[in-house]
Parts: sequence; C-alpha cells; structure tokens
Amino acid sequence: MLDAAIRVADRGGVPAITMRRVAQELGVEAMSLYHHVPNKDAILDGVVDVVFAAITLPSAECGDWRPAIRARAASARAVLSRHSWALGLMDSRRNPGPATLRHHDAVLGVLRQAGFTLPMAAHAVSLIDSYISGFVLQEANLPVATPDDVEEVAGSILERLPAGELPYLTEMIVDHGLRAGYDPAQEFGYGLDLILDALEARRR
Repeated sequence: MLDAAIRVADRGGVPAITMRRVAQELGVEAMSLYHHVPNKDAILDGVVDVVFAAITLPSAECGDWRPAIRARAASARAVLSRHSWALGLMDSRRNPGPATLRHHDAVLGVLRQAGFTLPMAAHAVSLIDSYISGFVLQEANLPVATPDDVEEVAGSILERLPAGELPYLTEMIVDHGLRAGYDPAQEFGYGLDLILDALEARRR
C-alpha cells in the first residue's frame, strides 16, 4: 500500500495521495484500505518512513565522521531527487516511524561519537539537512538537466543580454556555465565540503 502511495505521489505530489487514488493504484475499493490503516494520515506517516528507510544510514564505527556524513548526504540527495514531494512532508509528521527514528539516531550517533557537543550536533544536523533539502528543491526546479539543456538555456539568455552590460553575469555564463564538462550537479559536493570544513573547525 505504501509503495502504491509513493507511486501516486511521484506522479502528482502529496495532494495526490488520497484513499481513493491509492486504492485505484492497487486496483481495489477505497473502503478496503481502512482494513489496513485508520486514515490518510497513517499513509502519510508511512510513506515518510519508507523514504527515510531508503536513505543510507551513516555508521559511527567508521572512525571518521566526515565520510559517513558525506555518504549519507549523497544518499539523501539521491532519494529525495526521486521523491522531491517528500521534502516538506518529512518535517511535518508528528508520528515518526521506526526507520525515521533509526535514521536520526544514526546521524546523531556519528556526530556525538566524533566529539560534537549536543548543541553542535543539533546545529550540524539542521545545517546539513537544510542544505540537502534546498539543493534538491533547486535542482527539481532548474530548467536544465543535461549539458545540452545548459547550453540551450545559457545561449538563450546571452542572446537577450544588452551588449556591454551585465559583464559579471556574462562572464559567469560564458567562462563557467558553458565551460566544457561543467555540470551544475557538481556544486552539491563543493557546498557540502564547505559546510563540513566549517563544522570540523567548530568541533575542534
């Protein structure tokens, strides 16, 4: 049932998750769902837990917090890119499931075992998760997905720029955005490393 609800959300977002549509996805009557869940809220709680379960848990046993948190961030970005509708939903539920709780405990465990104070661990989680969510949201709304898209959109913008004006924007597009091999997705790792560098400095 939860997998069906996720498929519905992947096509139409959170508003599409209704008892009727989930039942249609399963090929059953809506009333039959009430034999398994009490209401729609239970389905929403469940799909959030499934999304959290898909994100790789970081291990505190690796001895170095940065690779563990970096791998978890990359996994979270990949999962949320497939289910970007879950971004707002994940923070809104009042009844977190077991996978959600395990996930948060694992992330905090890595940070605490690395020597982060409790307030610093809270700051780190908030900062990293805000960055992941913001980047995924930005990616989901960018009008480019491939190098060809970048070239097409950038070329269109350049054609409309007033000649001799906006030199810094022109420079960014020509010498950076249109550079061979440039991929906007690579910005994720750069930004994440800046955050981890700053957290490491504070941890010390």
